[in-house]
Amino acid sequence: LRFPLNKFRLLRMSTDYPNQPIAYPEQLSRDFSRLGTLGFWIQIVLLIIPLALLLYVLVLRTPGPDGTSSIGFMNYLSIASLALLVFTTFWFYRYIGLAKKIADPAHRPSRDSVTNTSWIGIWAGCIGICFSMILLFNTVGQLLIALLSLPPGVVIAPSDAAGSTGFVTAADAVTLLSVIIVLTAELIVLGLSIWLLFQATRTPKAVASTTA
Repeated sequence: LRFPLNKFRLLRMSTDYPNQPIAYPEQLSRDFSRLGTLGFWIQIVLLIIPLALLLYVLVLRTPGPDGTSSIGFMNYLSIASLALLVFTTFWFYRYIGLAKKIADPAHRPSRDSVTNTSWIGIWAGCIGICFSMILLFNTVGQLLIALLSLPPGVVIAPSDAAGSTGFVTAADAVTLLSVIIVLTAELIVLGLSIWLLFQATRTPKAVASTTA
């Protein structure tokens, strides 16, 4: 796949010539409205399972042997990842409001303001992806260690009457599923934000020929 390298040149030009007007306000307004709405509702739907898991961890978590319910570093990282996903959901809702401002000549922001808003969505998506990748490697690593600790040919079974717990539980599968869902949402956020940034940095042919 060949990617047009002049897109990166447009990004550089947007920083070299600040406070430039938006090249195609009508089209850019439609893009922010459609993609903002699409990204907002996709994240709302994908947030249901991770938030339910967070509720289980914080409220319904069974106490440990000492009677306490401790939360480890990875759980805090999960909370941070979910917080970023909630932020990007709000940020895409902000894209919808920004689309209305772009369509209104009296309140139309500059191109720098629009690109900065897109960059915030990109950086939030990148940080969330990094958090999700760490959680994904940790979850899969723990499952692998648990499975490798089993003798060859042993079938995973529920806990017995003596109270011994199994190596792999349904909560492990739900945790892995929630991490994958959050990672999927953050990849969608990153892709849509990059596309909106490219659309915001488009330059008219007349301006492009004079700045070349």
